Amino acid sequence: MSDAIYKVTVTVPEDSAELLMDAISEVNEQPYPGYERVFTVTDVTGTWIPMYGSHPTIGEEGVISRVKEKKLEFIVKEENLKRVLQVIDEYHPYEEPGVDVIPCMGWRSYL
Repeated sequence: MSDAIYKVTVTVPEDSAELLMDAISEVNEQPYPGYERVFTVTDVTGTWIPMYGSHPTIGEEGVISRVKEKKLEFIVKEENLKRVLQVIDEYHPYEEPGVDVIPCMGWRSYL
C-alpha cells in the first residue's frame, strides 16, 4: 500500500455539493484519524460558453453562463483515487466537470 496522497479539487453547482460530498465520502478513506467527510468548501462562480455539439446541464449554446458553485477540496489516498474520480464522474451533474488532482506530501512527515 502506497503512502501517496492527492489533493482533489472539484467545482459543483451549489445544489449538488452535499450529494457529491456524501458520495465521495462513501468511497474515500480519510487520512485523518478520527475524522470523516473532511472537505474545504469555498463559494465560487463558474463561467463558460457551451459550444456547438455540447450538452450542457446549465446554459445555452454560444451564450456565456455564470453559475454560483461550491469548490470542494479534499485529500485522497492513492488507493482510493480511481474510485473517487469514478464517483465524481457518476454523481457530478456537469458534462465536463472541472477536476484537479494534485500530488501532495503529508505535512506531518516533516515533523
